[in-house]
Amino acid sequence: MALDNSPELLIQLVASLNEPHVLIDQSYVIRFANDAYLQLHNHSGIDSVVGQTCYAVSHGYSLPCDQSGESCPLSMSRESGTRERVVHIHRRAENDLYESIDLTPLKNKRGDIVFFLERLQPLQHFSPNSQREGLTGRSPMFLKMLDHLHRVAPTDTTVLIEGESGTGKELVARAIHDSSKRSLKPFITVDCTALPEALIESELFGHEKGAFTGAYALKRGLVEEADGGTLFLDEIGDIPIGLQAKLLRFLESGTYRRVGSNQLRHANVRLLSATHRPLKKLVENGEFRNDLYYRISTFPLSVPSLRERRDDLPVLITSLLRRIESGITYRVSDQALKLLNAYSFPGNIRELKNILERSVLLCDGKTIKPCHLSIDLASVSQNNERQVDALGRTFKPDEEIGVLLSLGLTKRQIAMKLGVSERTVYRILRSLQ
Repeated sequence: MALDNSPELLIQLVASLNEPHVLIDQSYVIRFANDAYLQLHNHSGIDSVVGQTCYAVSHGYSLPCDQSGESCPLSMSRESGTRERVVHIHRRAENDLYESIDLTPLKNKRGDIVFFLERLQPLQHFSPNSQREGLTGRSPMFLKMLDHLHRVAPTDTTVLIEGESGTGKELVARAIHDSSKRSLKPFITVDCTALPEALIESELFGHEKGAFTGAYALKRGLVEEADGGTLFLDEIGDIPIGLQAKLLRFLESGTYRRVGSNQLRHANVRLLSATHRPLKKLVENGEFRNDLYYRISTFPLSVPSLRERRDDLPVLITSLLRRIESGITYRVSDQALKLLNAYSFPGNIRELKNILERSVLLCDGKTIKPCHLSIDLASVSQNNERQVDALGRTFKPDEEIGVLLSLGLTKRQIAMKLGVSERTVYRILRSLQ
């Protein structure tokens, strides 16, 4: 079908599609949107979107996405000449929405791109707004991770989730399961660090009555419990080297034996693994099997640290405060937020949650202030020094005091941080006036 500037047949085709679709021209202008698109985004009618730019309608931007700090599938497709996929946050009247964008260039007989057809698929288990549970965020690093998650979730591909402690790797694993075709089946978590080496095989594969001292009854293993669903091995790098061969055999054949039994059993599970340890280094050191590593890392998924997604701090803080059952709606002051922004968060989101829980206990009102934040002030200073050093500058004591004051620290906190008396802090401040 040849395309021209009046694509009536194309518009009829788009109108007949059940999923949300929108037709966009080379100038980012929306030429047509079907009913599913209008209904999803709560538009009153087609006149409310046709003739407007896609970036204005979807984001409220005055410039295309790639000029407003986001990836732009249209400009990417224009450059590559092929289909492009990204995850975006689209605004709606009542709340914003994560959507997977699948954009296809449409060409005329000469091979020139004339229009772009964009299919939108809302991500059901996530929200960019503050919420009581699940994953949330708006930063580019988080959206990239979410895009990869959305691509792999519907498949049975083995996923290795990598990230520092406290980044939410189990939440990511749960989101993959909830977004998969196995979502109605069991999701079984195995904490590999919590199981003694002598018992981990029994926990995974089960045991027969009398298989060893203390085995007074038959026990079904977690692999058997997960049959038909998802088995999540948290901190897989801690599995003993001797058990890794049996795990590899199960992953390759789907069969296993209970401890104390010769009978082969079968389980159909999807494996998700997580680690904060460098598995490649463990392989080099002979602490982790090379063949098992390649079997579990078909699709590595990296979860960004909180330092890599500082833009998400406000929405994460709001979400975490909502999860604290206190009966009070708390807010964080601008100065307290500035201090949190300067903190390095070695414990990531788990540490942020603990800081906020302590702050709520220390706060007598509804506003969390810097004095309520129990954080390592040295880490705040080091983080700021690293930023300044990157510009080739170093702090002098008076400059450091000024920085710490701007972050909302009290003079007493500054004195403790610098290892001087509070009187010295006052003296330096007076000398600067």
